[in-house]
Amino acid sequence: MKTLRQKGEALAYFLAFIACIPTANWMIGHVGAVCVPNGPCLVPVLPWGPGGHPLMAPSGVLMIGLALVLRDMVQRRLGRSVTIAAIVAGAALSGAVAPPQLIVASATAFLLSELADFAVYTPLQSRGLVLAVLASSVVGLVIDSVLFLWLAFGSLDYVAGQIVGKLWMVLLALPFIHWVRKREIALRIIVE
Repeated sequence: MKTLRQKGEALAYFLAFIACIPTANWMIGHVGAVCVPNGPCLVPVLPWGPGGHPLMAPSGVLMIGLALVLRDMVQRRLGRSVTIAAIVAGAALSGAVAPPQLIVASATAFLLSELADFAVYTPLQSRGLVLAVLASSVVGLVIDSVLFLWLAFGSLDYVAGQIVGKLWMVLLALPFIHWVRKREIALRIIVE
């Protein structure tokens, strides 16, 4: 039986996952070091890139990288059925809040990348939480990057930046994931 604290954590992961979607869509058009006319607002994700300039990516990558990790935590706390429902709801929300020119790209990339994340995370989670989160997130972020850019802009110009930007968010989240796993083990020992 779940404690009130565990239920609260599960709800927090779920709400944070859902919040990543409109935040990413808003950021693409409003937050960045540079905003391309009729294109995305960009943020630097590496200090070096083509031509000696920083590697840039659409700003929404930061939230999508985080969403991939949060999706795994939703599944860990709420199970597969709730996670599939959250993915479908997230894709619908993504389409609903995306700018008109990004509706199909945003919803499709979100749905397919999160389902790929689900497919990789599910069998790996019993082998280790950090490994499962890392592997599933990498698969999801590559699929999301390619699909979103191709469908939204008909170009893969920012694919390297998209992948690196999302990977940064995943890597920054891994110490937290490790801490969660250690805490779960410690609580299990106390209960037994």
